[in-house]
Amino acid sequence: MIAAASDAFWDGGSACGRNYKVECRGATNQGDPNPCRGQDYMVVKIVDYCPSGCQGNIDLSQEAFAAIANPDAGKIEILLPLL
Repeated sequence: MIAAASDAFWDGGSACGRNYKVECRGATNQGDPNPCRGQDYMVVKIVDYCPSGCQGNIDLSQEAFAAIANPDAGKIEILLPLL
């Protein structure tokens, strides 16, 4: 399970190889149904830099996202502690 990190997590490239526990906390837009499903959390390894399109976030691989949320949600609120 892999992810790409934005500037907020990238830390000049130091984040590459770090593991994070990703937990779905809900929808990013009010009024959307709860997209969380499947596993309570997923451990992902940062393997790439995410360009400006994912400011302050991480971009989960499709497999990692689908393990904790409905893929149709696109974006979710997460809890992201470093392991």
